[in-house]
Parts: sequence; C-alpha cells; structure tokens
Amino acid sequence: MLTFEEALGQLLASARPVPEHESVGLLDATGRVLASDLVSSIAVPPHDNSAMDGYAVRCVDVTQPGVRLPVSQRVPAGASPAPLAAGSAARIFTGAPIPSGADAVVMQERCHADTDGVAIDELPRLGQNIRRRGEDIEVGASVLSAGVRLNAARIGLAASIGVPQLNVLRRLRVAVFFTGDELREPGEALGPGAIFNSNRYMVRSLLAMLGCEVTDLGIVRDDLTATRDALRRAAAAHDVVLTCGGVSVGEEDHVKAAVEAEGALSLWKIAIKPGKPLAFGRVGEADFIGLPGNPVSAFVTFVMLVQPFLCRRMGLRDVGPVRREVPTTFDWLRAESRREFVRVQLDADGRAVLHPRQGSGVLSSCAWADGLLDVAPGRTFAAGELLPYISLREAN
Repeated sequence: MLTFEEALGQLLASARPVPEHESVGLLDATGRVLASDLVSSIAVPPHDNSAMDGYAVRCVDVTQPGVRLPVSQRVPAGASPAPLAAGSAARIFTGAPIPSGADAVVMQERCHADTDGVAIDELPRLGQNIRRRGEDIEVGASVLSAGVRLNAARIGLAASIGVPQLNVLRRLRVAVFFTGDELREPGEALGPGAIFNSNRYMVRSLLAMLGCEVTDLGIVRDDLTATRDALRRAAAAHDVVLTCGGVSVGEEDHVKAAVEAEGALSLWKIAIKPGKPLAFGRVGEADFIGLPGNPVSAFVTFVMLVQPFLCRRMGLRDVGPVRREVPTTFDWLRAESRREFVRVQLDADGRAVLHPRQGSGVLSSCAWADGLLDVAPGRTFAAGELLPYISLREAN
C-alpha cells in the first residue's frame, strides 16, 4: 500500500494548474485565485497623515507642558492644508494630511482648547501620532503574490492601492456523478435495500466551498454503457471528473471498467484509515478521481488527498493540509497498522476530544468534528500528549 505522503505526492505531481485567466471586479473576486503578482503603483498612505484626532504642532513651539498656541487652521480628512504657521497649532482629525512644517500630533485628550487657542499639556515627540507616506505600502511593492486565494483582507488591500479589477485564474470545472441503483434522493421514499445519497450532497458542498464550478450528472444506473456515456460527457467539458463508489471488482461495479475503456486508471490502496481505496486516472483530457463509497471514507479522503489536488489544479500555491499540535484528552492504546485520521473536537482549553464512534459509516462524527487528529502507524499515547491536528474549518 502507498503511504499517505506517497499518494499525496503523486497527486500533486500530476496536478496541472488551469492555464486560462480572466479579469474580475473586486466585488466578484472573493474566493478566486490570483493569476499574477499585484504590484502597487502608489504609496499607502499616499501622504503623511494623522493617526488620531488632536492638534498638529511644531515641536520647537512646545518647549514645556501647558504652552498655549493659537489655532491657525482646521484640517479634516480629505482637506488640502496650508503650511503650518510658526507658533501655531492646527486642529486635525484622524486620516487628515499633516500640514507642511508640522512634525507631531498631540491627541486631543492631552490638550485644552478655548476661544483663545489651545493649551498643549504634554511635550510632543518628533513624529508622534503621524502615519508616514508609504508606511504600509511603498510604490512598486509587490502586495499580493500569484497563487493566493482572495479573501476579504486581500481584496481590501487591492482596493487600498486603487485597483478596480484583478487578474484571476478561471474556476476549476468539476463534473460529479454517483453510481448505485440503491441510491435515492432525500424526499423520495426508501424501498427495501435503498439508501439516501448523502455522498452527493456532501461532495457537492465540499466542491462549492473550494470555489469549483460544478456540474452534477446525478445518479448513473449500474450499467456499463450508461457509465461510459456519463464519463465521456463529463470529460468533454470539464477539468476533473469525480465519482463516489463503484470502482471495485464486483459485478455491479462498472466505474472501473468504464474508466479503463475510456481512458486510464490506477487503483491505489493507501495505508490510511478511514479511506484506503482511491481511484485516479484520466478520461480524455480530464483527470478522474474515484472516491470510496463509505461516507466517512469519502469525506476524509477528499479533505486529506483530493482537496489539495484540486487546489493545486486551481492554481493555489499553498495547498495544505495545515497541521498544529494539540494535547489530547484521551488515551490511545491500540496501535494501528495504518495511519489514522481520527475525528475530534477541541474543547475550551484547546484539547482534542474523541468522538466515541469512529466507524467509516458514522457520518455524524464528521458533522460533529472540527478537526482530524493525525495518528501515525503503530502510535499509542496517553491523555495530555501532543499530536498533529488538522482543522476542518480552515480553508486554503
């Protein structure tokens, strides 16, 4: 069996980022992947400005606390102030440009103003409460690198340098379908031997959260001709074709034979639990991924292996998964031969609490968990020991 690292390495090595890109407005850029470095043509802030409401002064004019100065001008944000006259102060507000000649701002709580002027109650320091031009971003600085996902802070940063649109990679096109004559849609009646198709809704949601453009071909009946037709249609217009179940060698498992007839397929046994089986190959120009049919196995395999692959295909530079060490609240006395990803939830003190049922069919454990504990093969531990934790709430 492949180790987790071997399987992930092979997936990432084969992942080809989408080549096409497009320009989108900032309000439509959330979740998209930046296609090229973003360089600032301006300084941020564009001028020296006040960090707070107060009085702009010349330090040489305030030789001791309590010095009284006439107020020569009022400078709100957006104004164009006159040079500060020697021996005077300027009433100034947060974000307003610093008048030429002023070299400090005294916060209003340290001043006493009346109709005759303002008393400065503290000795100012050079540069006090002044935000300098270019303090955040200098002209020509690279503010965002290609391959990052655009979130609120990054889009705000682009807006701060006056960029109205961003060059982003096109969305990854993923087609999904599910095989099994026993599958029923939520809302339908369950007959003998039938089950609801939970994997469809789980996988669709996982893909949507990544920002993929998804085409759902629904349930394909257990028939080789129908499966081959679905594969051809999916591969013709998509970057990736994703299925759940049907890749074993049973008489009613037609996905394996269909992929081999339409393209090429590798069946991997990976030394992880839950998971183990994963199908990977190509149909035409599209990548093919076949997830295991058990819901927890499908979920964990997607999060740990398929998601990094899709993120790399989307053009993301960092694809995770990101780990940090957390203490446990439980003993682990059985040494597994496979690497195990255990469903846990962090308590108020940041310690991992184990879900009591870890079976591959217990989807409620995934809904309850906020992360996975990475337990190495042969590892046992006692409560309080530190283990790697992968958050299920942190997106790439």
